[in-house]
Order: sequence, then structure tokens, then C-alpha cells
Amino acid sequence: MDFERKSLIRAAMEARTFSYAPFSNFYVGAALLTKNGEVYTGCNIENSAYSPTLCAERCAIAKAVSEGKREFLAIAVVGPEDGHTTPCGVCRQVLYEFCDESLVILCGGTEENYMETTLGELLPKGFRL
Repeated sequence: MDFERKSLIRAAMEARTFSYAPFSNFYVGAALLTKNGEVYTGCNIENSAYSPTLCAERCAIAKAVSEGKREFLAIAVVGPEDGHTTPCGVCRQVLYEFCDESLVILCGGTEENYMETTLGELLPKGFRL
């Protein structure tokens, strides 16, 4: 799949700066690439009641879907610079709702420190109605 991986990671890194994580101090940004080349970003937004907490990936998906986008090529997920943050189980299922198993997922902390995988590798045999 041909797209600029490092620029998508940079967009996720910028989104991470807007994270609101006073409870975990675990700041995450995401950048979702549509098939038309548009990028929608999101950050994690924690809540003191915990369950209303919104992950960065779901924030980006909600922004894109609410603007009529339904076809995606890739998502970059950026957490701490020293690790490879992957989407949580809920985010994997939400991605699966709108994407096929070939969705490229870039997991990292910086544009030089990331791993590449697919939704199918992270969520084999995902659930669909």
C-alpha cells in the first residue's frame, strides 16, 4: 500500500499533544487515513468515571465517520516514545466495523520507532453481524 507512513505518524504525534490523560498519564494520538487521502486525527480523552474515556483511535474514527467517511487505508497510533502502542480490544473492534482486515496499523512512539501490522493480524476472525 502506497502512502507516506512517516507523515501519518507525525500527524498522530501532533494529535498526542492534545491528549487529556490526568489519571493514567498515558498520552496517545491517532491519525486515520481515508482512501481519498484525507487524514482525521484523535487523542485520548480520559474521564474520572473511567468508562466514558475515549481512546485516540475511536476519537479519529468518530470524526471521520461523522463527516461521511467510511473507507480507510491506514491508521497510525502513537503512545510513549519508547514503545509500540497498539489499539485496545474495543478500538480493534470499532476499526473492524469500518475496515477490512488489510487496514495498515502503524504502532509507535516516534516516526523512527514504529512497527507495522494489519487489523487482521491484531483482530483475527473479528465479529460482524
